[in-house]
Amino acid sequence: MNYRILGKTGLKVSEIGFGGEWLERHPFDESVELMRYAEEQGINVLDCWMPHPKSRDVIGTAIRGHRDKWIIQGHVGATWQNNQYVRTRDTEHCRIAFEDLLQRLHTDYIDLGMIHYVDAKDDWDRCMNSDYYGYVEKLKKEGTIRHVGLSTHNPRIAKEAIESGIVSMIMFSINPAFDMRPATEDIHTMYDNFTPDMAGIDEERGELYRLCEERGIGITVMKGYFGGRLFDVKTSPFGVAFSPVQCLHYALTRPGVATVLCGYDTKEQIDAAVAYETAAEEEKDYASILAKAPLHAYSGACVYCGHCKPCPMEIDIAMVNKFYDLAVQQPEVPESVKAHYEALEKHAGDCIGCKGCETRCPFGVGIAERMKKTEALFGL
Repeated sequence: MNYRILGKTGLKVSEIGFGGEWLERHPFDESVELMRYAEEQGINVLDCWMPHPKSRDVIGTAIRGHRDKWIIQGHVGATWQNNQYVRTRDTEHCRIAFEDLLQRLHTDYIDLGMIHYVDAKDDWDRCMNSDYYGYVEKLKKEGTIRHVGLSTHNPRIAKEAIESGIVSMIMFSINPAFDMRPATEDIHTMYDNFTPDMAGIDEERGELYRLCEERGIGITVMKGYFGGRLFDVKTSPFGVAFSPVQCLHYALTRPGVATVLCGYDTKEQIDAAVAYETAAEEEKDYASILAKAPLHAYSGACVYCGHCKPCPMEIDIAMVNKFYDLAVQQPEVPESVKAHYEALEKHAGDCIGCKGCETRCPFGVGIAERMKKTEALFGL
């Protein structure tokens, strides 16, 4: 298993994570065994948004005695009322649910305390201007929450949270289909009559990923498989099927992303996700699938897929393009981006203009010309 640093939190998380929402579907012991199997595969980060008592008890049992091996996302605002999930900003209900989370997980702290599921602007304002955020602050000050995060599907809300300075990381929905769609305050509308737009990655989503990379805001990914829709030609909005490894590679090549939190029903599904770590480049290749999809086409946009490799000068072309895109979004090149670019072993100035990479790019990116622009921008 490979591990990445989750932005400014400094936490080292497995690239493949565990989304726990399906645990309540199965017999208790079976779910405990599933979690322990995931830990054996090197998975160390878990999202527990679910207020269902059974799911929380499963997690608590599975990690008991080795809590320190897990990095846990726990949510403030996901409550259990009258035997059903209720999202709320009511401080008393939030307190009861969060204390229940700690008790059932047999822990006195949560690594990532999430402002739970904010997609609408009025909901964000309500959170920030009420006792709800005061409660989150209190938990952070006490050390009960080590880092404050936000879960959202809306890039506008994510950007506002980052610029407020309140959050150290975000949980965001990323997959090839969602990335084509504009921001919405109602995630459910993204599932209705879903067809991707033809213009490539939505500008606001691309801007969010660049902002996260620049500010050191780590991203944990939800909905990386689009609920499994991308695995079947009949349900994929592109008219072609992707593998779990291709979906994972897509998400993990977005700037700022540290881990993808997958939902699992079986050990075989865990194996299919963890197989990413030993997959060949050809198995990770989502770009060719996108380029050939009958219902979608990119043109001229770098998606950092690495399809351009190998370079005779050993330039990491995808990373050079990523830092170029990060830099040109700002009036001046951010020092953090410049430092990361300079740390690369080879730079755009090493390009000999052979254009071999361009023959392999599925999207017709003018890479040689971008190398010239990048050299001029960074000075090497």
